[in-house]
Amino acid sequence: MRRIALVVGGVLVVWLAVASVGQRALERKTWSDHGGGPDNARYTTLDRITKDNVNKLEVAWTYPTSDNVSYVWGPIVVDDTMYVLARNQSLVALDATTGKERWVHEGLQGIAPRGINYWQSADGTERRLLFQRYHYLEALDARTGLPVLTFGNQGAVNLREGLRRDVSTVGRAQSSNPGKIFEDLLLLGSATGENYMAMPGDIRAFDVRTGKIVWQFHTIPLPGEFGYDTWPPDAYKYVGGANVWGEITVDAQRGIAYFPTGSPTYDYYGADRHGANLFGTSLIALDARTGKRLWHFQMVHHDLWDYDNAAAPQLTTIQHEGRARDVVVQAGKTGFLYVFDRVTGEPIWPIEERPVPPSDVPGEAAWPTQPFPTIVPPFTPQTLSADDVNPYVLTPEEQEVWRTRIANARNLGLFTPPAIGVDTVAIPGAQGGANWGTTAANPTNGTFYVLGITVPSIYKLSLDPPGRAGGAPAGRGRAAGPAASPGELAAGLAVYQQRCVACHGTDLRGIGTVPALVDVGMRVGPETLREIITGGRLSMPPASLTATEMSSLLAFLASPGAAAAAAPPLPPPATSTTDRGPVVASGGTPGSRAGGARSAGGMVGPDYPAGLPVPSIRYYTDYGMQNSLVKPPYSTLTAYDLNTGRIKWQVPAGGDEPRAVAEGASNTGYPRVRTGIVTTTTGLLFQAGLDGKLRAYDAETGEVLWTTDLPAGSAGIPAMYEVGGRQYFVVNATQSTGAARGNASDGVGGSAPARAYVAFALPVD
Repeated sequence: MRRIALVVGGVLVVWLAVASVGQRALERKTWSDHGGGPDNARYTTLDRITKDNVNKLEVAWTYPTSDNVSYVWGPIVVDDTMYVLARNQSLVALDATTGKERWVHEGLQGIAPRGINYWQSADGTERRLLFQRYHYLEALDARTGLPVLTFGNQGAVNLREGLRRDVSTVGRAQSSNPGKIFEDLLLLGSATGENYMAMPGDIRAFDVRTGKIVWQFHTIPLPGEFGYDTWPPDAYKYVGGANVWGEITVDAQRGIAYFPTGSPTYDYYGADRHGANLFGTSLIALDARTGKRLWHFQMVHHDLWDYDNAAAPQLTTIQHEGRARDVVVQAGKTGFLYVFDRVTGEPIWPIEERPVPPSDVPGEAAWPTQPFPTIVPPFTPQTLSADDVNPYVLTPEEQEVWRTRIANARNLGLFTPPAIGVDTVAIPGAQGGANWGTTAANPTNGTFYVLGITVPSIYKLSLDPPGRAGGAPAGRGRAAGPAASPGELAAGLAVYQQRCVACHGTDLRGIGTVPALVDVGMRVGPETLREIITGGRLSMPPASLTATEMSSLLAFLASPGAAAAAAPPLPPPATSTTDRGPVVASGGTPGSRAGGARSAGGMVGPDYPAGLPVPSIRYYTDYGMQNSLVKPPYSTLTAYDLNTGRIKWQVPAGGDEPRAVAEGASNTGYPRVRTGIVTTTTGLLFQAGLDGKLRAYDAETGEVLWTTDLPAGSAGIPAMYEVGGRQYFVVNATQSTGAARGNASDGVGGSAPARAYVAFALPVD
């Protein structure tokens, strides 16, 4: 029996070794999936572009978007066709070698902004594009752009249904991210909102042919399900969140899907959800075919800090303790890196439960310990002191104010619970360390890359929702002050039209999942608005505005009726010189309601269901993001060698911040970088930034090997592909930013950037 056991063990070791070799040998030469493939590695084995010739890259073609929209879209490429969002939220099929239009499906306002899914049948006869729009899941024929009416109900599936809540009360359901295709399934998360009584964050798998739900995993467990005892009884009836609004990763060979979840709601006060709260702020490994839980790890117990997992889990193979191990790596908003065996969930290096500070808030029960990874160092700062206050950008008076606030704040480390009426420091805060779009990996050698964001949050709990100071009703939260002048209102409207109208609408009523801004200046205080605008939020990219632009925009948002009377014309968009393709359809599929129900946003939420033992009061806080508080670098690009668990190199990411440079700073990194990165088998790493530049790094050292200007800033995930033996790299350069290059001037009264998708390639011999 002992000999048999040894043989079986030997066979198992050989099988595991073969599996690892199989993973390493996979070719990655297409980009038909958001993130480059099921594993979201942003990695390619195309080898024509190398360290030796990367400086010879030139623009192969440019496709102007012909609008004033700042997209975060990640293009995908199937054979020789590329799919992009352009022309005022239209889905456009392009010739991937020339950028010429093949067809246009117009009027898809409300579409999930970061990308779509492509699926084809095993024999290639069926090809579909699947995407979310206005909280529906829709399907188009990938060849023609026409709706697939056999999918769901007349081409659409209502994502609000099946969530154990009254459909008429479900405000938000769709995620900004596209989900992930596995075989004939679409694996999909959701963005539930962050208010009390938000929707539960169920994970669902839909049949790509019929639209029917194949399986559903309850991240807030029902009675009898694993994890139910980590919540109060009946919590599933009223607690929301614990949702996958970030990026999903699939080990296609093993059929394992990895889902990073966010915090339960309400994010900052959990008196109605005592317990550890599985599966909030966790990494969950599910059987991709059935939805059965294989393993999980909770990064934050009873999350009170909005420390969502949002970045794509990365799959790579490492050499550890003398053998190859296939691992999954999750970068957290905490700034920690969590590394697990891909199959068992065993941590590769110890993760210790350590005591953390208790809460002194009435009714709250902060969890007494939290997980701390060992060996692998964090990639962003996790402490904040007066010495960290930014010596640039802030005036000397502002610097002193912040030093005093930090000295007087509750500041007891990474897991300091928010307090009532006193500042509480959280770093990393609600924005980062890692956020969506910020990770990549070389799947073959244990190298992992992460863009880290350094934006602390300062929380202060109150019985008053943000913008309703002193208990004032909604609409009376704005402090009284001198009325804005007509010129300031007109300037503010001009900024709104250039920077905000594409998502929030000409009438400020929002589009799709984007919240309405009607009376937002009255509902939300100006400082909170300023933080959200400069820091970004969920699908909203951060905006770089001058002090004058910010002041006028806030004045406009506080008084939209007055500003409307002084409306200047919207700057004309760049026009395309490419051949126009046929417009094959307009609007969504017949089964979707144009516009759908909109969420009012905010943090308050409806009342609890009657008869449940829930708190009688609710506490709130602003997001508290302080974007200019910390000294540079504001963001970093970090490479890890996970064979050793150590950092290989770390450099400031995305260029320099112009205001800090003007005051003598260098190597600042660009604020709030959360744009996609791509790495190659030839040892290159590309990053397209909000500063309007594209950079190629040496993946071994972090040295910048090549830089070029883009027509505007970039967000989202670029794509690398090959057609006809020529290798291309395409970048979405559509972001309005003060650092946009070329014929761009983002100030009020200037012209709009020449927004475009730009493809690079080596010269043709």
